[in-house]
Amino acid sequence: MSSFTCGFIGLGLIGGSIAKALHEKLSDTRIIACDTNTASLELAAREGIIQKACSEIGKDFTDCDYLFLCAPVSHNDRNLLTLKQYLSPETILTDVGSVKTGIHKQIEALGLTKQFIGGHPMTGSERFGYANSKASLFENAYYILTPTNDVPTEKISAYQTLVQTIGAIPLVLPYEQHDYVTAAVSHLPHVIAASLVNLVKDADSKEGIMKMIAAGGFKDITRIASSSPAMWQQICLTNTENISSLLDRYIQDLNAFKKELDEKKTDTLYQFFDRARAYRESFINVSSGPIKTEYVLTVDIADKPGSIAAIAALLAEHNVSIKNIGINHNRELAEGALRIEFYEKAAADQAENILEEHAYSIHTKKM
Repeated sequence: MSSFTCGFIGLGLIGGSIAKALHEKLSDTRIIACDTNTASLELAAREGIIQKACSEIGKDFTDCDYLFLCAPVSHNDRNLLTLKQYLSPETILTDVGSVKTGIHKQIEALGLTKQFIGGHPMTGSERFGYANSKASLFENAYYILTPTNDVPTEKISAYQTLVQTIGAIPLVLPYEQHDYVTAAVSHLPHVIAASLVNLVKDADSKEGIMKMIAAGGFKDITRIASSSPAMWQQICLTNTENISSLLDRYIQDLNAFKKELDEKKTDTLYQFFDRARAYRESFINVSSGPIKTEYVLTVDIADKPGSIAAIAALLAEHNVSIKNIGINHNRELAEGALRIEFYEKAAADQAENILEEHAYSIHTKKM
């Protein structure tokens, strides 16, 4: 690809990661950024990621070939109104939000449909801000594109190539389908996970027995309930119709299952679990998605003082960053006494090699 100029309105985790990926893969790309966080801009400039830091949106963005809207979704209205007066008709506008209907409606209202390709990189991190951004964030992750009907085909193809260049897998969908699909595979699961956690909280004894033994399957399927309440409140308010529709279907399915359970329909109950198992095992194993992958090792250790510290020290000596470490008291789905969680697959792979070299037994590895 020939050299071009990219602008960023917002330089947090996602915006910063896209900028870093462009800088790494296409080093002659000129990058301009605007962010209310001056520390982020200063760091990006020191690292050589951006060539121009802006305190506000202005004419500096006129020459952009691509302009990424990476500020909080609630700021899009104001930012688009300001940007419109400076935009070149050749600039391709894009965003990174997980709900697309709202931004597409704004683009239509502003008459910018000839230059908007919605974007949703289906990846992320528990960490946030430019300081935690990284060029590798998009590797093998689906990056959904939702172009308007007015964008020229060659512009869409060029943007697909750009997405592939930063290591992601482009997938073009109508924005309505995008919002329905993500409601099913991302938004509704977060609602269900939160509801399960709240159910256990409300049903637990005064002694907290349920909380004490909760592990294995329960912790796996409710892990995403730890996500930001503010973010999920906004997602529910912006993708309400799709989430509500799927929630209706889910409630109907639960009621049907309850009836079969009460009637002890042996064959039907078996088919229910078997159908789910078969479909779940058919899933493509990709490294990123709307629900973040967990990188976990379960390790056998001796029951004596210093065992956990020895493993932590061993991994630290090799500069392996650990996200979480603790005793696996409930082993309904896993053997091994120690559960170690990592931020990245590379760290988990490295830790596995190191531990096996030192004669530790790895019972399970989940990626």
